[in-house]
Amino acid sequence: MTRIRSNYFRGFTLIELMVVIAIIGVLGSLALPAYQDYAVRAKVSEMMLAATQCKTAVTELVSSTSQVDISATLPTACATQVSKYVSSMTVDANGVITVVGNPDTLRGNTDDKTNALSLTPIQSGTTALVGTTDGGKPIGTWRCGPASTNPLAVKYLPSGCKGA
Repeated sequence: MTRIRSNYFRGFTLIELMVVIAIIGVLGSLALPAYQDYAVRAKVSEMMLAATQCKTAVTELVSSTSQVDISATLPTACATQVSKYVSSMTVDANGVITVVGNPDTLRGNTDDKTNALSLTPIQSGTTALVGTTDGGKPIGTWRCGPASTNPLAVKYLPSGCKGA
């Protein structure tokens, strides 16, 4: 007599399903921190974009001014542009732009004390602009990196903005 095999015994066992769920859990726990870092980096890129108009204003002010000492006028080169990702933006007497990120939107892997980056105008080579002596000279490039006060972690900065 031949015994008929039932289809009820085909499928996955409970152990196999538990192993698959454990693997998915491990992969998810590895991917979540990487995604959070990516989200913060995207918001920091928006901060850099918000500083573009201010960089242009500082460049035009320095290049077009006939005065040698422009340290008094540089802090008024651009107004703070508050946005979803930027809580404040300031320019110092040497043209250094400091952008402070909004801690509410940068939450994740940053805190209220590490949310600022700076953009420094470079005249030639690696020489930074000096507001008291460099009026009328062109700005060659900008160096960006973490600000001196409340510095944003380097891992969140865009690849071209690591303080080099």
